[in-house]
Amino acid sequence: MKPYTASLDSGWRHEFIQTNNIRLHCVTQGEGELVVLLHGFPEFWYSWRHQIPALARHYKVVVPDLRGYNYSDKPLTGYDLDTLSNDVQGLIESLGYAKAHIAGHDWGGAIAWHLAQKCPQMLDRLAILNAPHPQRLWQELGGNLDQLRRSWYMLAFQVPGLPEWLIQQNLKDFILNVFRGQAVRKGAFTAEDNQIYQEALEKPGVLGAALNYYRHLLAPQNWLQNWNSSPRQITVPTLMLWGEDDNFLSNKLTEGMEKLISAPFKLKLIPQCGHWIQQEVPQIVNRELLDFFQSDKITSVSK
Repeated sequence: MKPYTASLDSGWRHEFIQTNNIRLHCVTQGEGELVVLLHGFPEFWYSWRHQIPALARHYKVVVPDLRGYNYSDKPLTGYDLDTLSNDVQGLIESLGYAKAHIAGHDWGGAIAWHLAQKCPQMLDRLAILNAPHPQRLWQELGGNLDQLRRSWYMLAFQVPGLPEWLIQQNLKDFILNVFRGQAVRKGAFTAEDNQIYQEALEKPGVLGAALNYYRHLLAPQNWLQNWNSSPRQITVPTLMLWGEDDNFLSNKLTEGMEKLISAPFKLKLIPQCGHWIQQEVPQIVNRELLDFFQSDKITSVSK
């Protein structure tokens, strides 16, 4: 294990949890109601490092490396939203809980949206950080040239084999450009952080697995099936935090969400913040998540 996974001062533990016929490496800390934090691309549990100790003062926090990432299993299949949601569902059940508060960023948010539609009974509350609802993303990719321009990399990832090879050949620069280069608050990513992300992506099989998420999402049959379909309503209280200066995702993706959510819904836009919201403004995210998870009454608000 690297130093960042074995710190004696962090207070968190590392364990492998069996779910849905795979093992997920997880970081855990705290006791009480369950909070599960889901990371995005090209991250792993480490992207939630600022949130784990803050939330663990009140909850049992579990942060998995998603299927294919870092120390988790890397099967050749299972990178569709149904299977990825089953991974999280099985994780909750393996921990002995019937439900959890779920927070997801980027791809973790896409999984969280899907889980909330598929198994709402397993969620206490849903928190989404810079992650569009999958149906909204399909719609914008089909009719919004600005979002299509921002999402060029998703389309490039559809080519088998080549993107993995290119990223691997330029991994240090890729990490620097995708994190610090795309962040509004550059200081959020130190040289040590970049090295840690690089080491996680260097593990055999990680890049191929990570890109398979995009290949399944934009497979022609999925796009045709979902582009014009009516999504199932979200029926759990939902918080959406969004860095306004996200270079990857247009703010337009936050519009009209109240039509998809029949439960109390709060949208909070964070100015001078990019895509990596929980790392760029960790104090704001920690405060918003704690307020949301702990509040007895949630008032629908959009701002």
